[in-house]
Amino acid sequence: MAYWLLKTEPDEYSWDDQVKRGSKGDAWTGVRNFTARRHLKEMKKGDKFFFYHTGDEKQIVGIGEILREAFADPTANKGEPWVAVQTGADKPLPKPVTLAAVKAEPKLKEMALVKYGRLSVQPVTDAEWKLVCKMGGLK
Repeated sequence: MAYWLLKTEPDEYSWDDQVKRGSKGDAWTGVRNFTARRHLKEMKKGDKFFFYHTGDEKQIVGIGEILREAFADPTANKGEPWVAVQTGADKPLPKPVTLAAVKAEPKLKEMALVKYGRLSVQPVTDAEWKLVCKMGGLK
């Protein structure tokens, strides 16, 4: 299993919106960056991801799961190469982990969230996953 971080503006699509989709989940659409698209294509069913609120919040608020691997993004224009994945909510973090907290943790200085702040779909290493989960109140 691989781990990821997916960013979204909470005013456009929030953790609560993801939870409301229930077990069928929802398509993660609108990604228009080639590096982010490559990451979407690498995702496998069952992979886990951090659900990150951008904007004023700047925090990891939940854990989701990839329910369906990459398919043509239904929001893209015909012939465009963009893809989406189907995502579902797994569980909220008991304590959201802020970007400031991630940046303050020396063990996370190489995390993509710190190094590539604008990238909307990012890989997360096993060690980073475990540490952020601990910071968020999960065992």
